Amino acid sequence: MPGTVDPFSIATFERDGQSIPVVVAGGRAHDLRTVLPDLIRTTDLFSQWDANLDEIARYLADHPVGDDAGIDPSALRPLPPVQPVGAVIAAGANYREHVLQLSVAHKLGRSDATDEELRVEAAQEIDERARVGHPYVWAGLSSAVSGARDDIHLPEVGENVDWELELGVVISRPGFGISLEEAGDYIAGYTICNDLSIRSLIPRRDVAMMGTDWFRSKNAPGFYPTGPYLTPARFIDDVSELRIQLWVNGEIKQDATVDDLLFDVPQLISYVSAHVPLEAGDMLITGSPAGNGSHFGRFLQAGDIVEATITGLGTQRNAVIGRTGQLPPWYAQGNRTAP
Repeated sequence: MPGTVDPFSIATFERDGQSIPVVVAGGRAHDLRTVLPDLIRTTDLFSQWDANLDEIARYLADHPVGDDAGIDPSALRPLPPVQPVGAVIAAGANYREHVLQLSVAHKLGRSDATDEELRVEAAQEIDERARVGHPYVWAGLSSAVSGARDDIHLPEVGENVDWELELGVVISRPGFGISLEEAGDYIAGYTICNDLSIRSLIPRRDVAMMGTDWFRSKNAPGFYPTGPYLTPARFIDDVSELRIQLWVNGEIKQDATVDDLLFDVPQLISYVSAHVPLEAGDMLITGSPAGNGSHFGRFLQAGDIVEATITGLGTQRNAVIGRTGQLPPWYAQGNRTAP
C-alpha cells in the first residue's frame, strides 16, 4: 500500500433514500464515488480489490481528515456494507466453549449423565471433531440481512429468539477448491453479523429423520444484522485476537476472542470451497461464542436493546420490536398449528 495511512473501512449508508458507498476514516465518511468515479456500489471494489484499496489510501493521504471533511456517519443509516448483499454461508457449533454450554443446556448426551459428565464427554467429542472432522455449515438468505442499527422484529411464528454474534468474513474474488495456504488471498475483510435464531423452530419433530430446520429458524426478515463496516483484511494483524462482545439492555452476554474457534477462517474457506464455488461479496459467518440466550434461559423480548461490537469493526445497536399478532396465511387460514 503506498505511503502510510491509518486504517479505514468500507461501508454503505442511506441518505435521502439513496444508497451511498463510502470509505470511513478518522470518524468521517467519504463518498467512494468521489475517490473512484466508475464505482456505483461497494461490490464494484472486488473487481480489483487490492488496487482499489491502494487508490483509496492515496486519496486519504492527499485529503487529511478534518471536522469539515466528509460526512458524519452517525447522522446516516448504515446498510449492510456489501451492496448488493451476497450469499450468507454460516458455520455452526464452531466455538469450543459455546458447544460445551449447549451440550449441557440441551442435555445432549447420556440421559443419566450429570452436567459435569456431559461437559467432559462433549469436550472429548469436540476435540476429536476438530482433529479429524469437518465444519458444520449451512446457507442463509441475503433477504434476511439487515443493517447495524435496524430494528429486530420478533417473528409471528416461533418462540425463543436468540442472539449469536459472529465474525463475518467477506470474500474478495471467486474461488473453488481453495487450499489452506491460498485461503487468505480470498479474504477481502471482516465485518460483524448477529446470526439470530428462532430456537423453537430448529427441531423438526414432524419429520424427525430430517433433523434441524435452519431455513425457517434463521431467515426471518432482519435476522442477520450486518456491519456497519467492512474492515479490509490488511488492517487486521491477527484475527484470533479480535474480541467479540454483545450486551442485552446493558448486560454483557457474550465476551470472547476468536481464538476459541474449532475451525479457523482458512479452514472454513477451504472446506466450504471444496463443496461450492465462492463468489466475491459472499459473507462467511464463522460461528458464535459462548453466552447465547439458550445458556442463560433468557431470550429476546420486545423493548430489549441489543448492542454488539468486534474489535476494529464498529458497533451495532438494534431495538427489539414485538409481534403484530398477524399470523401468515399459511397458519391463519389453514388447520395447521403454528410450531
